[in-house]
Amino acid sequence: MVSVPGFLLRRLYVKGSLQNTGTGFQFELKNMLGSGYARRMLPLTLDGEQVGMDQTQFTAAGTTTSFASVSEETPFTLAMNAITLITISGVPLSVGPHKITMGFEVPGLGTLSFDITDVVSYDK
Repeated sequence: MVSVPGFLLRRLYVKGSLQNTGTGFQFELKNMLGSGYARRMLPLTLDGEQVGMDQTQFTAAGTTTSFASVSEETPFTLAMNAITLITISGVPLSVGPHKITMGFEVPGLGTLSFDITDVVSYDK
């Protein structure tokens, strides 16, 4: 089975997009690697602590889906050159750097994961 290294997947992250929201935090992914989809999400981790799957959502093409709802019928999609917004509720970020790890199961590739480290942007 082919594997995609984390340093390549890290390129999905839109630098500087990490920001607090009224209910938690969010960041953006932009796929410039090749379109694909995942049939299962792994729990997102923030600074080494798992975030509940029901607290994590993605918005793509105007549709918002919980990580817990991702399946063969409702995949996590990453369309080429499109922004996917990842939103986490109930977990606001403090000042300073934060490490976020994402993982997903992709047909034909298996389980892929990557991490990013960034600070909250207050410019947006």
